[in-house]
Amino acid sequence: MANQTEPLFTIKVTSINLSDDCFISSQTDRFDMVGYVTGFGNPDWARTHSAATTTAPAVLAVLSGGATCMGRTVMDEMAYSINGENKHYGTPKNICSPDRLPGGSSSGSAVAVGGMLVDFSLGTDTGGSVRVPASYCGILGFRPSHGVVSTTGVIPLAQSLDTVVHNSWSSTCYSGWFARDADILNRVGRVLLQLREVEPVKPTHITIAEDCFQLLSIPSHRVTSVLVKSVEKLFGGKYIGKMCHIVKYACLGDYVKDNVPTLKHFKGDRLEDQEYNVASLAALSSAYRRLERSEFKNNHGEWVSTVKPDLGPGISERVWEAVRSTDENIDVCHSVKTELRVALTALLGVSIPLGTYDNLAVSVSLLAKHGSDGFLLNLVETLYGTLKEQIDIAQELSY
Repeated sequence: MANQTEPLFTIKVTSINLSDDCFISSQTDRFDMVGYVTGFGNPDWARTHSAATTTAPAVLAVLSGGATCMGRTVMDEMAYSINGENKHYGTPKNICSPDRLPGGSSSGSAVAVGGMLVDFSLGTDTGGSVRVPASYCGILGFRPSHGVVSTTGVIPLAQSLDTVVHNSWSSTCYSGWFARDADILNRVGRVLLQLREVEPVKPTHITIAEDCFQLLSIPSHRVTSVLVKSVEKLFGGKYIGKMCHIVKYACLGDYVKDNVPTLKHFKGDRLEDQEYNVASLAALSSAYRRLERSEFKNNHGEWVSTVKPDLGPGISERVWEAVRSTDENIDVCHSVKTELRVALTALLGVSIPLGTYDNLAVSVSLLAKHGSDGFLLNLVETLYGTLKEQIDIAQELSY
């Protein structure tokens, strides 16, 4: 899993604040480590860039918190895919489903955790690059609120869509982390986010996006029943006093359509016409991809055009499509992004494993309002034990 152009390295630390034990970690090849070239998943990038003179603050935070870093991990080239493949260094093996892709772009970080090589790992998340591999590999993956984790020293992909503030590239990117254990996920989060310990708060309600669950290729109740029964067991039955059930249901597609009016400019795009799509969410995906291409071009277009790097299949086509793209409708894309953040209050999210179905990993994502990172981390830790009980029951009943 380590980038073979760079040696593995271990950093010993003496200050231990994560816990009384020293946790082992790794990070994807977008984080600077002093004295090492940050390879961005591609040997031509590594060849044309110098060794970092500083270490990314996110890495320093977990090291000073007591972690030992074992090395960098393989990722999709230039972070521009969610498959997790890399033709140069090999595709990390999905331990949960060895014949399936691991998910990306932070594939090696997810596999290192899933394969029990490390206790936790760092990754980046623009369009799901932590949450997707976490779900594929059957582990926990957390994407924090926009701008709360400083990542000077993390190579950007698309600044409007990434999470962590990145000063040296004048952009931002979403950083996240993986763990097998909800307690470790929470502790790492509190170090990175500089959160104080607080008592868990009971959620007032949990809303299930019914239209999205209807797109599943497995019975939707296999996912929803595990979550609903766990919530009811921990936080109350079908009614809390005279109040309605804590679990509510809504149509996310209709909500987005009503609250993001600028999406009308993207109606009729090819994604919207595909089967098994929610029209407004497909239009949202189209706007997202257009904005991502534009910002990728602004960040890396000159380097791609000059170096003409050797890129793997799929990645090559995507990168050159971005480099050759125009800025048509980019202002409209930014309007969509602004309207969506107002409508959904700039959500953060976590992917939670829910066992397997037909020998494939099943996961669910929980989302919360911007700034609710501590609340969501505590909620996951509170839910996790009961979720595992309900997963065992569901799998025994074969639904």
